[in-house]
Amino acid sequence: MKINSIVEPEIKGVKIIQFERFLDKRGYFSETFRDSDFLNKQLGIFPNGIIQTNESYSRRNALRGLHFQWNNPMGKLVRTISGHMIDLILDLRIGSPSQGKIMAFNMPIAVHDNNSAWIWVPEGCAHGNFFLEDSFIEYYCSASYNGDCEAGVSPFANDIDWSICDPKLKNLFFDLKDSFITTSKDTNGHSVSSWLNTADAVNFKF
Repeated sequence: MKINSIVEPEIKGVKIIQFERFLDKRGYFSETFRDSDFLNKQLGIFPNGIIQTNESYSRRNALRGLHFQWNNPMGKLVRTISGHMIDLILDLRIGSPSQGKIMAFNMPIAVHDNNSAWIWVPEGCAHGNFFLEDSFIEYYCSASYNGDCEAGVSPFANDIDWSICDPKLKNLFFDLKDSFITTSKDTNGHSVSSWLNTADAVNFKF
């Protein structure tokens, strides 16, 4: 796997991993994952290996999240297979300097692009996304899904701190607010403060 860059934004532990796609007149080839690259000391994001893999299709203007799981906490390595995803990460970890803050990441992909990207969502962060085109994504998980220990923060919660988010992506989110296709479960999720006041919030430590 040819990794071109690893960027760590303001939410500590998040990693954006750009990797090469090799194009020619036939199309392209890309090695998207190699354990020796992802399990080494530089990344080290799967201490117990990949436990679960998921694939998702979302229609244009779909909004998913913000989801998290506390037993066992689930980290996610996410990429766009086709389409245009805006990924959302909200830090819920106790002791984190960015607790309560959200960031958005622009992650489109097209067949002629000569690189692609993974984004690592660390354990203790709520994860969501919205889509500007019909899109397929996949993600590798550090824990198995546990429906008894999962919840969400509403992406519309008024106590989410957007101060470190890219202003263009923040404005895009709020411009599309009335157009989103979502679920009542996601819309009616916790606020940041209501989650932090639960007994289970202590499972997420920085």
